[in-house]
Amino acid sequence: MRNGGTHPLRIGVFTDSYRPYTSGVVRSIETFRAELEARDALFYIFAPWYKGCKPESRIYRFVSFPVPTNPGFRLALPFSLKIGSTIKELKLDLVHVHSPFLLGGLGARWARRLDLPLVFTYHTLYEEYVHYFPFLKTQTRQLTLRYTTAFCNRCDLVLAPTRVIGSYLLETGVRARIRTLPTGIDLKSFQGGDRDGFRKRYGIGPDERVMVYVGRLAKEKNIGFLLKTLGLIVDRLPGTRLLLVGGGPQREDLVKEAEEKNVGRNVVFTGPVAPDYVKDCYAAGDVFVISSLTETQGLVVGEAKAAGLPAVAVRAKGLTEMVDEGVDGFLVPLDEKVFAERVCRLFEDRELYGRFRVNALQKAEELSAPRAADTLLNYYQEAIKSKGVF
Repeated sequence: MRNGGTHPLRIGVFTDSYRPYTSGVVRSIETFRAELEARDALFYIFAPWYKGCKPESRIYRFVSFPVPTNPGFRLALPFSLKIGSTIKELKLDLVHVHSPFLLGGLGARWARRLDLPLVFTYHTLYEEYVHYFPFLKTQTRQLTLRYTTAFCNRCDLVLAPTRVIGSYLLETGVRARIRTLPTGIDLKSFQGGDRDGFRKRYGIGPDERVMVYVGRLAKEKNIGFLLKTLGLIVDRLPGTRLLLVGGGPQREDLVKEAEEKNVGRNVVFTGPVAPDYVKDCYAAGDVFVISSLTETQGLVVGEAKAAGLPAVAVRAKGLTEMVDEGVDGFLVPLDEKVFAERVCRLFEDRELYGRFRVNALQKAEELSAPRAADTLLNYYQEAIKSKGVF
């Protein structure tokens, strides 16, 4: 809190996605908001408008339009005749942006105009998402990388979800101060799920082995790799199921691909699941699997740990810090045979599985939301003091 704790810290959060949209960015914002507002901080959210949104205290919505290639996601128009007067009236201590584009860019511009500390959380490897642009992908990738690097260098503090992403930012030319801050997890939200009820609802037998993935069904998540892996696992352990929890632009393609690979009956597509029921999804699984090559943290791996699930993950960027190799899961190369062997090993070796499960629960404690919020509060104070704002 500023002035020795006599006034609540006022934080302006600018984000290109927010609830009811579901994503790791949204979960991060909501987790930190809940923790710090419980400590008397005040968050003011500037976000896109979504269909059905109703007025809410301290949330400012911008006119937005849907993205054809990404159903559910909306692009906000970062314009408002009232934005300047609104921000001045809020008497913000700090601006925290969660994107370098659109509303994130708007927040950065007003932070400069009002000489406020600017904090940016680098949630996404933006240059790895150029497949959403139909033309000039190579040029778009290069331009995106240059733009995000320049944006980082305009900030007072850049928060990286993992150390490996912090190192990556340094390699790309970021010279702003970088601090590591994984998104915290509300551990209780992912414990005590209804395993039997969920399995019964989706026709999964009580004794069937289940691999579970939670996240968007999109090209950058590399879910086709999991379908190839599933075929190899089913050859060795018939009856194994793959539970895909979430929605996204690739769902229909994945349904077709599963049928083409003759594993359609082994895959369960749940579609989007309400936050209160995600713990049931984890509880229904035995092993968490993820093959994305673009994760900056892999928050879902931490959630799976909180539910007591060992993980098998492709060894890529942020995932390398979320899975403790040989302790609470396995990190493997992008090789279907190796991935399948590790999953089968966990299914077949009950002693190993039990040990990984206990370790996963213990490791999850390191990602608790209160611990992460303490760190973020310290970083906020660091940014404010370095800017000379009291």
